[in-house]
Amino acid sequence: MLLPKRVKRRRVMRGKMKGKAQRGTKIAYGDFGLVAATPAWVKSNQIEAARIAMTRYIKRGGKVWIKIFPDKPVTEKPAETRMGSGKGSPEYWVAVVKPGRVLFEISGVPEETAREAMRLAMHKLPLKCKFVTRAEQEKAAAQEEASKAAAAPAKAEKAAKPAAKKPAAKKPAAKPKAEAVEAEVPVVEAVEAADVQSEEGGSE
Repeated sequence: MLLPKRVKRRRVMRGKMKGKAQRGTKIAYGDFGLVAATPAWVKSNQIEAARIAMTRYIKRGGKVWIKIFPDKPVTEKPAETRMGSGKGSPEYWVAVVKPGRVLFEISGVPEETAREAMRLAMHKLPLKCKFVTRAEQEKAAAQEEASKAAAAPAKAEKAAKPAAKKPAAKKPAAKPKAEAVEAEVPVVEAVEAADVQSEEGGSE
C-alpha cells in the first residue's frame, strides 16, 4: 500500500474538502482517465484495491498511472474511551480528493477495455467518478480557448468606451441670510423734542 516514508508531523488537522480541484485535472500520461465527481477521503487500501481491479482486467496489457497519493494521516481513539487525554494515534492514510481530480490513467488498451477496467475500479472507491478520454479533454479546452478569444474584442471595446457621466444634480439655491438691520434713531429729532419739553416746563 502507498504511504509516505517520512512526515513532518504525525498528527494533522482534518481540514476541509469544499471547492473544486485546481491542479491535477488533466490527463497527462495516458489516453483514458478516471475523474472524481464528488469530494472524499480515499484510503490507501482503497487505492490499492482499485489498482488491482484494473490490472487484473487488462491482464497487464496496458499501463496504469496512479495520480493521487495518501499523504494525510487520520487518527482514531480506541473504543469505549473517555473524552480528553489528547488526540488519538494515527491509524491510516488518506488522499484528499476534490471534484475534477484525475485519479487513474490508462494507456495501451482499447477504449472499451479501459472503460470496463475503470468501471471495476470505480466500485472500489468511496466516491462518484466518471470516465474521460484525452481527446475529449483537448476538445473541451480548445472550445474554451475559442470562446475566450471571441469574447476578448467585446471586452476590449467595452473597456475603451468612456463611462457615460450622469448629469450632476442641481443643488438648491441657498437662501440669503436675513441681515439684522438696526433701527437708526434720528438723533436730531430726539434733541428737538427735548428742547420743546424744556421750554414748556419753563413757561409754566
